[in-house]
Amino acid sequence: MTQDLLLSEQEEQPSHVRRSLLRAGGAAALAGLGGTLAARQAWSAGPPQKVTFAWSQVAFCLSPVVVAQEKGFFEQNNLQVELLNWGGSTDQLLEALATGKADVGVGLIHRWLKPLESGFDVKVIGSAHGGCLRMLGVKEAGVSDWKQLKGKTIGVSDINSPAKNFFAIHLAKRGVNVEKDVEWRVYPADLLDVAVKKGEIQAIADGDPNLYLIEKRNRGVFAEIGNNATGEYKDKICCITGARGEFVRNNRPAAAAVVRSIIQASEYVAENPNEAAKLYAKYSPKIPVEDLRALLTDLTYHNHPTGSVLRSEVEYFARDFHTAGVLKKSTDPARFASHVTVDVLA
Repeated sequence: MTQDLLLSEQEEQPSHVRRSLLRAGGAAALAGLGGTLAARQAWSAGPPQKVTFAWSQVAFCLSPVVVAQEKGFFEQNNLQVELLNWGGSTDQLLEALATGKADVGVGLIHRWLKPLESGFDVKVIGSAHGGCLRMLGVKEAGVSDWKQLKGKTIGVSDINSPAKNFFAIHLAKRGVNVEKDVEWRVYPADLLDVAVKKGEIQAIADGDPNLYLIEKRNRGVFAEIGNNATGEYKDKICCITGARGEFVRNNRPAAAAVVRSIIQASEYVAENPNEAAKLYAKYSPKIPVEDLRALLTDLTYHNHPTGSVLRSEVEYFARDFHTAGVLKKSTDPARFASHVTVDVLA
């Protein structure tokens, strides 16, 4: 599939078709878990392993963490998990992992690569899903395609946000000078549509549920320019599971149990979005369950690679970040991916 498909809304398949294509892959992943069943049973013979799991409860896409806890997937894998709601930066989260304040954590790969390059002793061991980031164009401003962004201002919630980094890289791939051809302007996430109404920005790059809610209260105003569940990234990951290096090295069975639990929970979300939305709703009381269900349905929860496939995807992202100058020139993407990714199910 050509790169030009990434930001071409007209040429993309509907999200429900993408989910169908990923269903077989999800089933294969679950089948692969059977290969480690004997190891799991041996691991389960001992007392439950206590694990501290850092996550951000405001991120609806991380609902598999809630599902794993509420539906007993952690328990089935002989884990006693304490959920630690992490409201700080990704650097702080990775530092918490590296220093033992937490054992495992989840987050957007777009925020993890640069800190990992700086030397945090944290390993990528699994993944949860794909498709968190989107870009919307303002129809009245004449922006419904990435080719119409030249000379326009794009609103973001953080100048180093995953959405800003993701779309900057891919606009650059298409010949857009992301420093001169477009302007990036920062606003509080829930005020991005206010900036649109004031005419200050002509596009928004952010994630859901914020963009979903913005579209909901501004019917017909926006056109989706692209998202990271389409084009060259339609089968790629978005949120990853990481663990402190010492935990992986000294307690691999527990690390593997975490990965299995998140895979099982992700599959549950894919197959039961309504029930998953109800479970997550207590963490997001301002968003109706029906909206949470719609959001969960649009993500690719069948997409959660491990092992060599996960390493290859980390390398894919690293190459993009390297080309864009986010990673140092001296960093080799393949070696970097091999260093930070560990196949705990092997």
